[in-house]
Amino acid sequence: MNTSIYSDQEAYNDLIECTVCPRSCKAERTKGKTGYCKTDAGFNISSICIHRGEEPVISGTEGICNVFFGHCNLQCIYCQNYQISQNGTSVIQFGTLEEITRTIISYLNKGCKAVGFVSVSHMVPQMVMIINSLHRHNYFPTIVYNSNGYDKVETLEKLEGLVDIYLPDFKYSTNTIGKQYSYVDDYPFIAIKALKEMYRQMGPNLITDNNKTAIRGMIVRHLVLPGHVEDSINALRLLADEFSSKLSISLMSQYHPMSKAVGHSTLGRSLLNEEYLLVCREMEDLGFSSGWVQEMDSNIEYLPDFNWEHPFEKTG
Repeated sequence: MNTSIYSDQEAYNDLIECTVCPRSCKAERTKGKTGYCKTDAGFNISSICIHRGEEPVISGTEGICNVFFGHCNLQCIYCQNYQISQNGTSVIQFGTLEEITRTIISYLNKGCKAVGFVSVSHMVPQMVMIINSLHRHNYFPTIVYNSNGYDKVETLEKLEGLVDIYLPDFKYSTNTIGKQYSYVDDYPFIAIKALKEMYRQMGPNLITDNNKTAIRGMIVRHLVLPGHVEDSINALRLLADEFSSKLSISLMSQYHPMSKAVGHSTLGRSLLNEEYLLVCREMEDLGFSSGWVQEMDSNIEYLPDFNWEHPFEKTG
């Protein structure tokens, strides 16, 4: 059972001249000013829903209650959550802490054991306020920090003892691709530093309960992009060099051209089976034995619509 050492007041103060993420815009978010992510001090939540499509140890038997923040500190041209992640426009459905807390508790009362905060790198203070509110209501779910990997070490340090599971991406091994596809020119350098801090807090082993549901640890996700097998292989090699082969890896094949990637000369198609198999083989050769791979038809299974109450189920 975790209790916060990161108070609501401290979280609010971190939004005054915001340096929460590596962009360090110093925007006065508490005065309605916005930086790169175009978000103020509000909660800016696009969806709160049960999600059963995460890794099995994350979703568990009842699904995880995911809190999807709007906007993002990266602007990946292929993002499957583009409806809510684009900084120009975004679906925002939840605003007040009371409403957010009540909605999350309703899912916890239905059997969810974990709460995941998605696209959280620029919204850490708001996440902390929500967790503290849950604790005040005597709810202590497993907390999952689900990010794009472009996180700030100093911010992550404040979360030690509060977050139970880190679920970051490691998207690219080179600056060139990061700049081309996500508008950031230092992704590998920043992400590796962030992952090292997560790893310091959690260690190499993913701890599960009697139902094989994760309760503590770290899983690194990597989405294999079409036409970029070499970068994916290099990304895995970099992870192997920087961390133990005990690190849990989720190697994803679910890429589907979305948003600005539609019609793109390289990203405008789905991943080929032979491309994914090459990367899977490298993961095995590097000794990563803890993790997950996906079926190739996953590229049509994980296409959310955030105009729906349940974006991944489309049941109204």
